[in-house]
Amino acid sequence: MKEDSMFAVLKTGGKQYKVASGDVLRVEKLAADAGEKIQFNEILMIGATVGAPLVAGAAVQAEVIDQVKAEKVITFHKRRRKHGSKRTRGHRQQLTLVRITDILESGADATGVKAAIGASTKA
Repeated sequence: MKEDSMFAVLKTGGKQYKVASGDVLRVEKLAADAGEKIQFNEILMIGATVGAPLVAGAAVQAEVIDQVKAEKVITFHKRRRKHGSKRTRGHRQQLTLVRITDILESGADATGVKAAIGASTKA
């Protein structure tokens, strides 16, 4: 198997992403600043190796590009019949833009790179 075709399936923010080195991802907000190196430790699959449920010792390293917001989602609630009440709400999800730099099959705990931890919304 060529090194370029190496891919991994990682889990973060309740979602799964299939990534290769050099990919740019928009993931749920992480507690990291732009330019920082982070490491995803919850790897479900790497190449042909499937974890049960995770691949032991595997990791995906990434560089944080920016903290961004998604497009605005508008929700509209209207109660019918004799009530004249309605409510409009907008929401913009906070996301983190990351570029995948490295896929490690083993030795993830010895790298010393900060683990990717979701940012708590309550400040």
